[in-house]
Amino acid sequence: MLTIAQATYDAIVAHAKRDHPVEACGIVAGPEGSDRPERFIEMVNAAGSPTFYEYDSTDLLQLYREMDQRGEEPMVIYHSHSATEAYPSVTDINLASEPGAHYVLVGTREHGNNEGPVEFRSYRIVDGQVTEEEVAVVPTLSAEATEAAG
Repeated sequence: MLTIAQATYDAIVAHAKRDHPVEACGIVAGPEGSDRPERFIEMVNAAGSPTFYEYDSTDLLQLYREMDQRGEEPMVIYHSHSATEAYPSVTDINLASEPGAHYVLVGTREHGNNEGPVEFRSYRIVDGQVTEEEVAVVPTLSAEATEAAG
């Protein structure tokens, strides 16, 4: 189960709506080994595509160095699907390289960047196997809330 703070959920959804129809992407980092997604990091889709996302390699390297220095790891790797279901594509599955991460997909195809709900789904992707998991949105993220929900 992914337990995520309301503010982080809102930030991910806002990013996905704002960038629609281009796929939005980013990472939520947290303390190593904690499963607490705490630090929202909005990234730029270097591909600028409505059907594919790609991190800028320089930005990504800098981010991983920063996370390493802070004792963090990627807890959530998110991107949006602007024209298809919020389910990992073959490309998404092949690029999934963080077995401990929650892969969040936000579907914006129904309302685009207008008011209205989005699909917000989370998956674990390990060795090409996709498993959908529940998402619990909590008011604030604390160690206690994460453990109680997990």
